[in-house]
Amino acid sequence: AAPLLTPAQLHALAASTPTLRVIDIRDPQSYAQQHIPGAVSAPYGKWRGPASNPGELPDVSKLTQLVQSLGLTPATHAVVVSSGADATDFGASARVYWTLKTLGLKELSIVNGGMKAWAAAKLPQDNAAVQIAASNWQPQLDSSLIATREDIRKNLDLSNAALVDSRPDAFYQGKTRAPAAKLSGTLPGAQQLDFNQWFVPGTSTFVDTATAKQIAAKVQRKQGEDMVAFCNTGHWAATDWFGLSEIAGLANVKLYAGSMVDWTQQPGAPALENQPSRAESLAYDARQWWQRKFK
Repeated sequence: AAPLLTPAQLHALAASTPTLRVIDIRDPQSYAQQHIPGAVSAPYGKWRGPASNPGELPDVSKLTQLVQSLGLTPATHAVVVSSGADATDFGASARVYWTLKTLGLKELSIVNGGMKAWAAAKLPQDNAAVQIAASNWQPQLDSSLIATREDIRKNLDLSNAALVDSRPDAFYQGKTRAPAAKLSGTLPGAQQLDFNQWFVPGTSTFVDTATAKQIAAKVQRKQGEDMVAFCNTGHWAATDWFGLSEIAGLANVKLYAGSMVDWTQQPGAPALENQPSRAESLAYDARQWWQRKFK
């Protein structure tokens, strides 16, 4: 399946592909108001980890229950759709796409532009409740798509992977951090590839293949190395992973799902670059405390 579908392409496929399943990952209220006919609801939060480490990949048992409830099987062509509100929203679709691929699905697509593009194309929507017969599929994780904390340690020890920081400048440069992250900075030797580059300027539309290959070419890696995308919680990095692997067609691209939140929560002093001084860190923490308390 094409990893990106325009709304018109999906509309045409839906009429001719009995194994197609549209997975709407918006919040339940938005889904209940209007959705693509036949789409099933599976809000993004169900695909994420706990609040302490939201990027963490849920247990396979939990994901198995979820995909079975959606009636998915290895024969399903699963199409993920989100709101299409902005570039950050696309990361939700990319993360769910990656999760389904790690579970073994081969036929996967994302609606380019999400429901915003679907509505702009004036294609049908309804609010009918959708009943799906559960499947008995027992997925198996494909570890070739996953980078763990232990994998990153080995990559750093052996200098055998191109680490790609998907975050904007302020995070990469250590000037700010995610709320659940313990420290600011980036992984040693990481190259920055801001996820915003993958979109037609001013839109939530993913770029074409030729442009994607130009963006991917910015990342340098030695022959035989893996490429690992990371961010704060594996959300923005899912967009980099999708662009590098699925659109630009690069091999051996992995996603560090827990990303910087997971890395900085480990015991001891994890290796970091662009880390602010202790005084700068204390000043940052004080500002964050003040904002939480008085705003």
